[in-house]
Amino acid sequence: MIRRNSEGVLSAYIAKKDLEEPIVSVENEPMWGGRVTLANGWQLELPAMSPETTLPITVEARRLNEAQ
Repeated sequence: MIRRNSEGVLSAYIAKKDLEEPIVSVENEPMWGGRVTLANGWQLELPAMSPETTLPITVEARRLNEAQ
């Protein structure tokens, strides 16, 4: 799930790991259809979506290997 908190900070929640981390960088603006980096160093590939997509939203994001 991708959400924005009351201070405007984007974060990703990974249910399988019970992990929520801030998004510290995005490859594309808007972030949809690109790579985002979490505070713990994980990189996720987000699906292409409309720039007007409202948050919070549940998406299927793919975790990228560190070698990429």
